[in-house]
Amino acid sequence: MSRVWCCVERFLRDRRGNIAPMFGIALVPIVAFVGAAVDFSRASSVRTEMQDALDATALMLSKESAGQTDEQLTSKATAYFNALFKNSEAVGVTVTASHTTEGGSTLIVNGSGKMPTSFTKLLGIPELPFNSSSTVKWGSTKLRVALALDNTGSMASAGKMPALKSATKNLLTILQNAATTPGDVQVSIVPFAKDVNMGNGYYNEPWLNWTEWEKKNGTCSISGKKSKDECESATTTVSTGLFCLGNYCWDGTKFVPKQTVNGVWTPANHSTWNGCITDRDQDHDVKNTTPVATDNATKFVPEQYSACPTALMPLTYDWAALNQKVDAMQPAGNTNITIGLALAWQTLSPLAPFSAPQPESDVQQIIILLTDGDNTQNRWSSSQSTIDARTKKACDNVKAAGITIYTVLVMEGNAALLQSCASKSEMYFGLTSATQLVSTFNQIGTDLAKLRIAK
Repeated sequence: MSRVWCCVERFLRDRRGNIAPMFGIALVPIVAFVGAAVDFSRASSVRTEMQDALDATALMLSKESAGQTDEQLTSKATAYFNALFKNSEAVGVTVTASHTTEGGSTLIVNGSGKMPTSFTKLLGIPELPFNSSSTVKWGSTKLRVALALDNTGSMASAGKMPALKSATKNLLTILQNAATTPGDVQVSIVPFAKDVNMGNGYYNEPWLNWTEWEKKNGTCSISGKKSKDECESATTTVSTGLFCLGNYCWDGTKFVPKQTVNGVWTPANHSTWNGCITDRDQDHDVKNTTPVATDNATKFVPEQYSACPTALMPLTYDWAALNQKVDAMQPAGNTNITIGLALAWQTLSPLAPFSAPQPESDVQQIIILLTDGDNTQNRWSSSQSTIDARTKKACDNVKAAGITIYTVLVMEGNAALLQSCASKSEMYFGLTSATQLVSTFNQIGTDLAKLRIAK
């Protein structure tokens, strides 16, 4: 017995074996803490996936939040979220949504859930809770949006005009829903072909230069002459007596020779103008110069264009009238992108011929330019390259004025010109089919509604 006790006593005094039991004791918390790091990393990954799904849910739900109760929004948010969030590690996930209109529209989507742990349960933590939130705000920035829409003859093909009408109406709905206060969002519509139709009700305005119009619209005292120059260069013989024989007429007392006179041109009444205007004198054709009564070069030039498009609509928030204007659009005529862009820019100006609201610090000005073809004719030329050069100048001037340009090219046309015209590369859309118009305008509309995610 004494020998056994002696061995035990030596073992207890021996320090060489102490590291093993100490390591064994320390191993438990080390494993627990390393495992906890793994669990927390997994929970973070699950939360990130939840955040992404909540962001997408909030964006989709924002388009239909107006007029919905919080209960209805929560139900729809849950359906959207469940379709997006597929992480099987999360349990007890719930989603709620609410919408307010104070200081602009705000939609808040909250999500929460738990993840069972694998390691931290050794520390008495069987699950890790997590939550996240996505807030979408829009409408705090006032929008002034001008739509320059190609209404040329080529828009009659491939279903382009019906698709444009549907897409534009959807865009108008998005913009209308983005406005929490009437007038916060206003839209103008500028259908264009070779010319733009101002509407003939402006015929008494001092900002019109009638010089060219009066030369081509009127009547000549000599039948068959269709312009002032043609009329006044023609002559006719006028009988001056009771009866004539050859080149002489009896005036009652004697024979006198017949008179040869020039044609007399009488311009038509300005009220017969169909409302179309062509390009202003250069370089006012690519600017938004205010017309000056004493300077014809700055004035707008009426033209009795036979394929005059639907009259433009200045900035308004009369949504019914804007939709009716879209319905009235009809494809006809040649393409002059420059004048469509220039007049769209003009509708955003508070100066004549329009009366847009004065620009404010919280106002963002936008032009959406859509066309389906190359430039084919303007006031001076039928050379595409020549007209393209005018369009590029107009694009550069609009952007220099701080206005954002989106460009949409439908199937055909000068892609390089439209790409360079857009304010950013992602603001150019090259479409291969008219069916893409609706989704494209929806994308632009969502962008214009100033949606932003606040995490």
